[in-house]
This record gives sequence, C-alpha cells and structure tokens, in this order.
Amino acid sequence: MTRPVVGIIGNHYLLNDEYPTHVGGTMNSEAVAEVCHAVPLVVPTDPRLVSTGDLLEVCDGFLFTGGQPNVHPEEYGEPETEAHGAFDRARDAVTLPLIRALVDRGQPFFGICRGFQEVNVAMGGTLHPEIRDLPGRMNHRMPPDGSLEEKFALRHPVTFSEGGVFHHLFGTREVMTNTLHGQGIKQPGKRIVIDGSAPDGTPEAIYVEGAPGFTLSVQWHPEYRAALDPVSRPLFEAFGEAVADWAAGRRTPALRTA
Repeated sequence: MTRPVVGIIGNHYLLNDEYPTHVGGTMNSEAVAEVCHAVPLVVPTDPRLVSTGDLLEVCDGFLFTGGQPNVHPEEYGEPETEAHGAFDRARDAVTLPLIRALVDRGQPFFGICRGFQEVNVAMGGTLHPEIRDLPGRMNHRMPPDGSLEEKFALRHPVTFSEGGVFHHLFGTREVMTNTLHGQGIKQPGKRIVIDGSAPDGTPEAIYVEGAPGFTLSVQWHPEYRAALDPVSRPLFEAFGEAVADWAAGRRTPALRTA
C-alpha cells in the first residue's frame, strides 16, 4: 500500500556560511515516517521553485516546522526591529498563502513553533517579538548550553480548555512540554482558537475554528522523541490519520470535542 505524503516545510540555511541549503530536520522526518506512517518530503521554501497549487497536489498534508528565522513583521503590519531577529522572506512567501489554501480546502496540516506562529499570521494575527521581555512572562527560549536531551527537556505545563479539542485529544487538561521559542502570539488571527496556554499566559495550542480539516498547531516541539513521548505521539497519530483520510479521498471532519 502506498503511504500518504507529508510535505515538511524546510528552512533555508547557508552551510559553512556560503553554501545554500534547504533543511527539514531529522526529527521531523522521523516523526512523520514512524508515527504518522507517511512519506516525509522536505519542501524547498522558495516561491521561485514551488507554487501553492503544485504543493497541494503533490502532498496529502503538511508539517510546518520550527526554525530560527522568524516571520517578518511586515506580514502582520508592524515595522521590523532588532528584537524580531533573523528572517526568511522566501519561507513566508510559500507558507502563508499555503496555510490559507489548506484551511479553505480542508487539507490537513500540523504547525510546530514557527509553524504555529505562521498559522496565526496567515489568519491575520500578530506576534510578540520577544516573550521573555513582557511583564510576568517566563523565558521560553531554548537553553543555550547542554545536551540535546537537556535542551528538549520538559519545562512547563500547558493547560487546555475544558472540553476543548486538545482536552479531547489527550484525555487530560494538562500536559508537560518543552519550550524553545522566543516569539509568541500577541493578537490571535481571525478564527484562531487559543485552546491551551502556559502558566504565564503564553498561547501554546491553537486550531482554526470552522475549518473542515485538521489544523492543530502547538508552540512547543513535539517532534523530539515523538514515537516514545506520551504527549507527542497522540498529536502525530491524529495528524497521520487525517493525512491518510485525505489520501484515501475521505473528507472526514476536523478533530472535534467529545
């Protein structure tokens, strides 16, 4: 049986500061292959190379990954500042229209970290450039030192809405997650439902209200040890089921509450 295809949104990097590459991250590919049971396909995020129409036909679903470059503030009507960090305008040009098309079609996607932020911006929302500078907020950034295990260690709980989509998915209102981000949602976009938050009020789990397909996105990084982690695995399993349905021509409704 042919497996469905998940397009993994890549990031642009200069290898050794000179050789341009598109990178998807091994953990993302492993999560898609091992938990979603789909073929991982890294997408070069350059509008000169790919179009929204082509991607919609080639892939059954999409994983919008994390990455160091941030969504450019011009995409949500704000000026660029030093606090906004580095950018990838080519990725913005690919992902934002793609997300809107996926929402309209009901084609499944899953957003992680920067991908979570892209979903909010694509739907008209805005972002804080640096969460840790806000009064009462914790530092959500990745620890600068330590092993991979230490950087992806569980650092804070996320609490979900009573009876909401994520509560239904996990069977509990609270889970522990890692945290490796600097930016976060300021104003939610149109139809964006904040369904889970960190103890300091930072949005951590969202979906698109009324969308006909799977649109769950999270601010943390569930791709780390996805096949073994009790929080990560249900997310990728649910996404994988939605992708398999799309590939089989079944247009099942988005994940609902009980």
